[in-house]
Amino acid sequence: MSETARPLDLLNSAKGKNVLVELKNGHSITGKLITFDVHINITLENAEDKVNGEVVRKLGYLFIKGDTVVLVSPAL
Repeated sequence: MSETARPLDLLNSAKGKNVLVELKNGHSITGKLITFDVHINITLENAEDKVNGEVVRKLGYLFIKGDTVVLVSPAL
């Protein structure tokens, strides 16, 4: 990415790829990024709730409200 890339540009380039979303409540959610908006409301497919890298539960299709998001990162 270039130095002038904006945050939403980075999220747009992650569409269709697996991402890690950390939430204010301490949960880590991984899944395929389907959509997002300017408020960072996020829709994931094949979402999983993970604790210490282990799947606690499978969530499937998931909507995450943007004001609960701490960070979004490529999933490893």
